[in-house]
Amino acid sequence: MPPHASTPAAELIEAVVEKHADDLIELRRDLHAHPELSWAEHRTTEIAAARVEAAGWRVTRLKDSGLVADLGDPSDEPGPVVALRADLDALPVPDTTGDPWASEVPGVAHACGHDVHTTALVGAGIALAEARAVGLATGRYRLLFQPAEEIMPGGALEMMHAGALEGVTRVFGLHCDPSIDVGTVGLREGPLTGAADSIDISLGGKGGHTSRPHLTEDLTFALAKLVTELPAILSRRLDPRAGVSVAWGIVSAGGAPNVIPAQGRVAGTIRMLDAVAWADAEQLVREQVAHIIAPYGVTAEIVYHRGVPPVVNEHYSTLLLGKAVEEVVGETGHVATSQSLGGEDFGWFLERVPGAMARLGTRTPGGPTYDLHQGNLRIDERAIAIGARVLAGAAVVATGS
Repeated sequence: MPPHASTPAAELIEAVVEKHADDLIELRRDLHAHPELSWAEHRTTEIAAARVEAAGWRVTRLKDSGLVADLGDPSDEPGPVVALRADLDALPVPDTTGDPWASEVPGVAHACGHDVHTTALVGAGIALAEARAVGLATGRYRLLFQPAEEIMPGGALEMMHAGALEGVTRVFGLHCDPSIDVGTVGLREGPLTGAADSIDISLGGKGGHTSRPHLTEDLTFALAKLVTELPAILSRRLDPRAGVSVAWGIVSAGGAPNVIPAQGRVAGTIRMLDAVAWADAEQLVREQVAHIIAPYGVTAEIVYHRGVPPVVNEHYSTLLLGKAVEEVVGETGHVATSQSLGGEDFGWFLERVPGAMARLGTRTPGGPTYDLHQGNLRIDERAIAIGARVLAGAAVVATGS
């Protein structure tokens, strides 16, 4: 790993995280073996609460799952609060790693690295508490252990409704990136992720025998037109710089080759790079679905879930995050990264307060490149300590300690 700048706070953070490194790895393995789906992260919440409470943080549990933890007394220190966020939930996919700590829950796995995020935030909380105890971290800090990132529109909204951002002036987060090497952190000012919505369209019409399509409303033909034409129309009606992408995950109709069915369904996601185009997308989709199916006489029931806005890293917050990476990882520890179409509800936080998200390298140098949301995802566990140091360092740098 590259040599890094030496500041007393950075040195202490590194020492504290190193002292707890083995314990943090064991914690991550425990969370990985016991994944919990969105809004059901009860065990994960209690484990995180116990760890940060023991380090001196004041913990407030949310209604269902998730928690907020505070360090610093607002009556003594009425100044700004810097928040750090990690997401808790796993995905409904089977764990295929074969690791000794593989998921013990059938069909559920931490295939997006949230176990790493949670553990890194626990480590950051321990380091910040020790730094504050010796006067090297003088601000007020908040930890956001957020539920339900994996479902739209995401648990970030519920945290905000519960007051998690009250008094917060800046927020930082990170996300595992298995395409970059451990020891490096991907940074980007401006848009980092895309906006993401989900759409589910049910078609209904008069079915019949395939020998007499003219006496039916030929729902399967209408469904096929919808599958191909809606993406094409959106690519022409929305600004091409928005990078709109429509991808179908479900296309279903019928059960016999000689029967035109009376019902069908298509469902998928609509993603784009631009928040302006995102604001117009739902109305445009509804209008165009009606136009596409009109010639065939079928009806459509559209369930459109507005998902998450893009994560847009604020300029100064990105600079602060870069400085923190240089102090706790090294001057060459951060690398440029590009915007993706992946959705991330951290974007809701950034619509309320300035902040930035980093991409945490988890690939072993020279090793295989895994993909997120796949059951075989493996991470180089050295990334846990790096994530903890980056989060704690960002909090200290942002408060000028």
